[in-house]
Amino acid sequence: MYETFHGANISIQYLVTVEILRGYLHKSLSATMECIIESEKANLPDQPLSPEMVIFYITQDTQRHSLLPELKSGGFRVSGKICTQCSLSDPINGELTVEASAVPLRSIDIHLLRVESILVGERVITETSLIQTTQIADGDVCHNMTLPIYILLPRLLTCPTIYAGPFSIEFKVSIVITFQSELSKSHPKSDPKTPRLWLAMESVPLELVRTK
Repeated sequence: MYETFHGANISIQYLVTVEILRGYLHKSLSATMECIIESEKANLPDQPLSPEMVIFYITQDTQRHSLLPELKSGGFRVSGKICTQCSLSDPINGELTVEASAVPLRSIDIHLLRVESILVGERVITETSLIQTTQIADGDVCHNMTLPIYILLPRLLTCPTIYAGPFSIEFKVSIVITFQSELSKSHPKSDPKTPRLWLAMESVPLELVRTK
């Protein structure tokens, strides 16, 4: 039995419907409620899960999209570490350090992304959607200062990572650095998943598991 999950293309729901029959002269009464289902505790790991960390580096050379000329020539370097496997009951932990940047920063955001894949015939249709954004820095931060990463997971929008036959539900974390630019002011509501000239991005897979 899979856990309750509400996604863009995949939803796992368990509903309970109660109906009261009141005879021929009265309308029947009914009500439906959703039950939130989690994995049985007997099947879960006894010990708390030790989070697996990955070290990342974000520079002008790690970006696969075009950057502002001043970013490409002046350069920047951001390093850190973040969880790639953690319990649903625990936050996503990590840290980040801006080591150098030729252009002042505007913000640093951590995007939690959901990746839903469905088998349709012989094709696999995959859609990635943003489910949560956490800002860990606003404005130009001091260089060589460690910034903590602490992200709480939304209950109904996350579930243990699933690899089933006809579908899969995966998650990943995207670190997005926005640099100060006049060009970015004209696109204040741009899609955070889309690479832009004034953005530097790094994505890491995230495996979510249920523990006691």
